[in-house]
Amino acid sequence: MSAPSCPCCCHSKGCCCHSKGNIKILVAPSGFKESLEPQAAANAIEAGILRADPTAKVTKAPLVDGGEGFVEALVSATKGTLQKLTVMGPVRQPVSSHYGFLGGCRGKTAVIEMAAAAGLRLVPQELRDPTSTTTFGVGETIAAALEAGAEEILIGCGDSGTCDAGVGMAQALGVRFYDIHGDDLPLAAGGASLNDLAIIDRTERHHLLRQVPIHVACNWHNVLCGPEGVARVFGPQKGATASDVDHLARAMDKFASACSFELGVDVGQAPGSGASGGLGAGLMLIGAQLHPRYDIIMPLLDIDPLLADCHLVFTAEGSIDFQTPRGKIPAEVAMRAKARGLPVVALAGTIGEDANVNYGVGIDAFASILQRPVSLETAIAEAERLLAESAESAMRMIMIGRSLQKKSEYDVNVE
Repeated sequence: MSAPSCPCCCHSKGCCCHSKGNIKILVAPSGFKESLEPQAAANAIEAGILRADPTAKVTKAPLVDGGEGFVEALVSATKGTLQKLTVMGPVRQPVSSHYGFLGGCRGKTAVIEMAAAAGLRLVPQELRDPTSTTTFGVGETIAAALEAGAEEILIGCGDSGTCDAGVGMAQALGVRFYDIHGDDLPLAAGGASLNDLAIIDRTERHHLLRQVPIHVACNWHNVLCGPEGVARVFGPQKGATASDVDHLARAMDKFASACSFELGVDVGQAPGSGASGGLGAGLMLIGAQLHPRYDIIMPLLDIDPLLADCHLVFTAEGSIDFQTPRGKIPAEVAMRAKARGLPVVALAGTIGEDANVNYGVGIDAFASILQRPVSLETAIAEAERLLAESAESAMRMIMIGRSLQKKSEYDVNVE
């Protein structure tokens, strides 16, 4: 008599229910915005799993999507070096930032994350106004990398606190922006200033931009303009009011028109142009090439060999919702895991609108780490504990499934 089918959600004979001996688990989370870095999230999940099953063999692969932690993760993975610097932050105050150089044999490749200079974490709650925040510090970081001898630059987009279409970044690199009277737009004035934009002049941009290729890891689904444009989709998350959103949407349209004329391509609907508050479009203006984020990241943080040697995958992110399949880490991990028939559990700070669409991309089960109503401040402060407890709970349920499978196989053999 054949063995009974797998009782868990993935229905695969290679999954955790059919594994013999110690279960092998890959923990591959993203970070939790403004709360847990990817490494801290991986550590918390591991702790919860081992509380439930001390015999489990856990491998951790904390992942980044271009946002916070991008530089440190890639520098660590390649045994590179980290460089510290001070730049203008998103609210025009100095902030301590960083970039890195990759190790290995890629030549002198610099890696930059925009969030280190213009991330939402750097914008105090009372100053969250994406009509005025700036990416100027991102441009200063690019200039520093160029002048330190970079032969190639990789830039990660994500976790931004801005919506200025990368104009601040471009200004820091010498690009000029004029209004209809021929006057310069104010320096580092944020997205609101773009409603006066008429002409872009790139002739005085940093001379090394013509020599050094720049590749950008971004969410390929984010566009600059239209109903799904960056101002309307992400503006409210950064503190924009309904009026601000309309104002920013018009500003993005103005920038797209001027930038498209300068470059000879439709910037407003270009894939990735809306990444990080339109920074993707600004990077196009200085000659960078945009790429789907995982085309850049996964060759450096390759989890495929780890997937080949596990029975079960845990992933995590701050929110699981209808946007998760649009380039978020849990969906990317799930799709790769499903190619190998592996079950995937996703843990999240919140379960949002239409989260069920994630079953279609390979996430077999998801759960919020919040077991009771709490304030945002409490959830952020206690995220590590809450994530560990949620991982423990999920693991205990998986152990029940394994126990039932073993009993079912025993009953079949007795018959």
